[in-house]
Amino acid sequence: MEPQAKKPRLDGTISDAGNSASKVEGPGDLYLDTINRHMLDFDFEKVCSVSLSHLNVYACLVCGKYYQGRGKSSHAYFHSIHKDHHVFINLHTLKVYILPDGYEVQDPSLDDIKYVLNPTLTKEQVNQLDTNLKSSYDLNNKKYLPGFVGLNNVKANDYVNVIIQAMIHIPPLRDYFILQDFESQGKSQLVTRFGALVRKMWNPQAFKGQVSPHELLQEISSASQKRFRLTEQSNAIDFLSWFLNTLHKDLGGTRKRNSSVIYRIFQGEVQVESQDVGPNIPSEEKEITLFDEDREIAKNNVPFLFLALDLPPAPLYQDEAEKDIIPQVPLTTILSKYDGIKIQETANKKNRYHITRLPEYLIFHIKRFNKNNWTLEKNPTIVNFPIQNVDMANCK
Repeated sequence: MEPQAKKPRLDGTISDAGNSASKVEGPGDLYLDTINRHMLDFDFEKVCSVSLSHLNVYACLVCGKYYQGRGKSSHAYFHSIHKDHHVFINLHTLKVYILPDGYEVQDPSLDDIKYVLNPTLTKEQVNQLDTNLKSSYDLNNKKYLPGFVGLNNVKANDYVNVIIQAMIHIPPLRDYFILQDFESQGKSQLVTRFGALVRKMWNPQAFKGQVSPHELLQEISSASQKRFRLTEQSNAIDFLSWFLNTLHKDLGGTRKRNSSVIYRIFQGEVQVESQDVGPNIPSEEKEITLFDEDREIAKNNVPFLFLALDLPPAPLYQDEAEKDIIPQVPLTTILSKYDGIKIQETANKKNRYHITRLPEYLIFHIKRFNKNNWTLEKNPTIVNFPIQNVDMANCK
C-alpha cells in the first residue's frame, strides 16, 4: 500500500511566477498545528529581517520572524526549507500560505491571528467601550482590561507613551481613529500607524496584555526629522504640540476652525490684550496691576490647543523644617491668569488674557521647568485640582 501524500491538492496548477495558487479550505491542514501563537508579535515594524525591505513581507507563524516574498528565490522560501517552518501570513493581505509548496490555506482556526494582526471594532462595539468594563484574557490566561494596557518602553520613549495613553482615552478622538480606515484613504503613515496602535490597545482579543508602540515610534522619528527619537528623552509637551499639529495637517486640516478632528476637539480661543509699559515712565512709578485706559490697548484673538499655566515660584531659602514641606496651590489660583483681570508684564508690555471660547476637551500645561544659565530647574509645587466639574466660570 502506497503512503498517503502529505497534502491533497485541489485541481489547478501553480504558475511559475507564483501569482496564482491553489486554495485549501477546511480543517485538518498538516502544518497548522506547528503554529506557535506565543512567538507572534505584530507590533514591530513590518520589514524583512534579512533584506530590511517593507515590500511583500510575510510573518512566519512558527517563529514569528518577518521575511520578504514567497517565490523560490525569496527569504521566506529559504527559511521554510532551512528551518522546516511552513506556515506564513502576508502582513498586508492577511492571506496564509504553506511554503515551500506555495498554496493558500483558509481555515477558521486562523481567524484569531488575523484579528490580532489587524483588529477592527464595529460602531456598536465602539459605542460600548466606556460602559462595557468586561475583562479579557491573553494567551497566558492573564486578565487585562482593553484600553488600559501598558505600552512597552523600548528605550527612552516614556515621554511618548504618557501622551498616547492620555489621547486614547478621549472618547471622540479614540472613536474616530478606531473606526476610520486610513490606509484605504491614502493618509500619511503617522495617521495610519497611530490608528493601528489605538485599535491594538482597545483589542479585546489580544495575545498579550501589553502593546509595543515600535511602529509608531519609528514613524514619529522619521516624520519629525529625528527631533523625537526612541533612544533620547524629550519634553512631553513639545511632543504633544508637534503631534497634534502634525496629525491635524495630515488629516487635511487648515487654519480654519473645525477643519479636522483635532481642531474640533482641542482648539479654543483666548483674547490677549496688551499695552506698552512706556519707556519714559520711571520704573518705580509704573503701575503693573492696571491698564492705562487713556492709551491704546491692542486686542488679538489667538487660537490654542492647550493652556499654559504658570506656577508660583518656589521659595529660595528654606530652613531645616521647611525643606520637607512641598508647596501646594489650587488649580483655581493658577487659572486666574485667564480671568481677564490679572495683568502680567513680559518684554516691556502689560498683558491680560481672557478665554473667549473653550474647546470640547481642555489640555492644561503646567510649566514646571525653567532654564537658567547653568541648569534646568524644576518647580516641585503640587497642584490640587478636582477630579470632575472644574469651574471655568471666571475665565469666560
